Amino acid sequence: MNNETNNSALQDQELIEKFLKDTTLFLGPDPEIMRDHSIMPRTPEEEKAMETFTDLNQIASIRDRLQSACEEGFEMVEQMGAAPGAKWGDIITGIYSASGDLTIGSAGGVLIFSALVHHPIKFIIKNWIDEKTVGVSSGDGFIHNDSRYGNVHNTDQSMILPVFHEGKLVCWVASTVHEGECGAIEPGGMPSMAETSFDEGLKMSPFKVVENYEIKRDLLTFLQNSVREPKLQYEDMKVKLFACMRLEKRIKEVLATDGPDALTACLRYTNESVVTEVRRRISEWPDMTVRTQTIMDSTLRENALLKVNLAVIKKGDRLIFDFSGTSPELTNRAINTQLPGMKGMVGQAFMNHIWPDLPRGQAGLSPVEFVTQPGTLVDCSYSAPNSQSLMSIFHSFTVAQHACAKFLYSCPDKYTRVLAPWHNMINTFIWGGVNQHGETLGNLCADLNGMGGGARMDRDGEHALSPIFATMADIGEQEMNEEEVPFLQLVSKKMTANTQAPGKYRGGMGYTMIAATKDSEQWGFMTTTQGSKVPTIQGLFGGYAGGSYPLCKVQGVDVYEVLLENPKLFKHSIHEIMNEQPFPNARYTTHHMGMGFDISKRGELYMISQGSGGGYGDPLERDPTYVIMDIEEGLISPEWAKQLYKVEFNETTLVVDDEATEKLRAEYREQRKKQGMPYAEFVKKHVKDHPPENIPFYGAWNGDNEVIYAGSLDDKRDAQNPGPIYVTHPKDVRIAELEAKLAAARKDAGLPPENERK
Repeated sequence: MNNETNNSALQDQELIEKFLKDTTLFLGPDPEIMRDHSIMPRTPEEEKAMETFTDLNQIASIRDRLQSACEEGFEMVEQMGAAPGAKWGDIITGIYSASGDLTIGSAGGVLIFSALVHHPIKFIIKNWIDEKTVGVSSGDGFIHNDSRYGNVHNTDQSMILPVFHEGKLVCWVASTVHEGECGAIEPGGMPSMAETSFDEGLKMSPFKVVENYEIKRDLLTFLQNSVREPKLQYEDMKVKLFACMRLEKRIKEVLATDGPDALTACLRYTNESVVTEVRRRISEWPDMTVRTQTIMDSTLRENALLKVNLAVIKKGDRLIFDFSGTSPELTNRAINTQLPGMKGMVGQAFMNHIWPDLPRGQAGLSPVEFVTQPGTLVDCSYSAPNSQSLMSIFHSFTVAQHACAKFLYSCPDKYTRVLAPWHNMINTFIWGGVNQHGETLGNLCADLNGMGGGARMDRDGEHALSPIFATMADIGEQEMNEEEVPFLQLVSKKMTANTQAPGKYRGGMGYTMIAATKDSEQWGFMTTTQGSKVPTIQGLFGGYAGGSYPLCKVQGVDVYEVLLENPKLFKHSIHEIMNEQPFPNARYTTHHMGMGFDISKRGELYMISQGSGGGYGDPLERDPTYVIMDIEEGLISPEWAKQLYKVEFNETTLVVDDEATEKLRAEYREQRKKQGMPYAEFVKKHVKDHPPENIPFYGAWNGDNEVIYAGSLDDKRDAQNPGPIYVTHPKDVRIAELEAKLAAARKDAGLPPENERK
């Protein structure tokens, strides 16, 4: 009787589980998948393969062939892709284990993708392989872009293919491209005006769009109908598909020569050996805690101070990144980041700057532990918009790079050169509208790929070298861009003078960009960048941060007419145009860099500057010869050189007066000593009990990470459960200001309030 009862109960339970599975309302983002960044446990197939294949030379040979395949796929996408992101290297191709772990990624491209695309593959494995209406077969292809299922933001699209051998799944391949246009509320794919996730355009959970290696026309039409650039959507889907097919071809060549067990062993051994090596390297770091922070200075729609807080704790072979105390998420602002994106950016700091010799795979981050408070900027809820996650995600890179530099410096043997933080913002133009050919477009310039490099421990940083997310990306050819868009960059790639971050070694500098629409009346620009009021990075060991970079506009002028009639009026730098104001009757204004989409008029100037990397060491220790070299190259003016570096020289001959320089620096050091004070006195004078009263501040204060401020002194929240924070629409703020002024004017005039008028 008991056995019958137990069997009946078991059957009932199985029926209930089958019913629940068959009637699931919605397969939303899976926290079990999304919050785990580690490699999967060994499967029985991997155990067998690891026992069978132990020849490391054979494994190394296979790995080299797979790495070459990834480079080949990368080149295919870069050469054939239609999106600016494809053309300039904002892409990656990779090979994933049968369990979905990225093992080998292309050396070039956006390495953060390598730490993210395993999430959608694991979603496919969990939900679609055994789903009778979907399934996974040879020749299938899945598309994906939604960051909540594993990506940076919606403008990035992935194509994912399974690879089979004799009917058995052996691995996966994928290609990801920053496509740009994705049908969002603003053109170009990164809308700063998004107030909900539904304003952000396409939100593709992983779904099958390819069967028998052919794109399904019905789904393609749906996707094309959902974006402003149907041609772009179609062309790059094909490009990513063919790159994946080429990867599959190269993998099948390995299968033909070495067999599936050898491939499986190679993938598993690669991941496990990287995990082992990362733990060994961590164990060589000193046991200590390093704390750092950065400040975001806007929501892209209003000024505010938002804190990204980090403590890096190292004990034995454990490395913990604790982001407690970071600003809470803003429920109706697009600057939030999903947890996998933040982890991916930390992983990218390791792959690009800390241990760049390790294979480009998921395993490099796998042993690192993370502590976050859910509902914050770096671990936002699934309902929060995140189309501008780069604002907070890049700060995650900076605090990781800044903290780890101190660990590297503390190691007796330095295998990685210590350097100050890289510039971290997307200083560029996002654009959209109808171009000179009558086509509707929306995308961005590749100028963001020229971020200034941080100063190194033994030399200056490199100018406009690369973005933090892609060491071998390209800044593009402006002339090629102008064939497709109706604006010119009247100044492009000219180093912006007097923007360097000083130090014993100065940071690499960024360039000036001055753009003006020419051949369209339906065209506009966006700029979506932090750092107009507060620098987004720090210097290192006495070096200074880069500067702040506002947006400047000149309206009420047609610069093309000026160039035809009196070209000498045009100046080739922002400071000359803004200070000299050469165009009569024009309006000269400065703004923060969170400009929403703005319809431009012919010949009006939009002017921005790429940022500079951080400085390293005390500026008073800078070799005067380097200071003079910067003056000769137009990177810094003589006045700035004397002020920053305390160097005396003849401004005509640029000959340094060594004796006067030493005297000037010695006097300044004495001045520093007089300005100094004991630490306790400094704390008493400068450390306050609460944030500033007149600036909205978000995040923890004074080390209490369990309480966070939410925009005002009166709004304190539990860090573990901050709840929603809604920011008033800027237009409503302005309307309220004008209504208050109108009410005051009516009162002064003796008139009744507006709502009492008859």
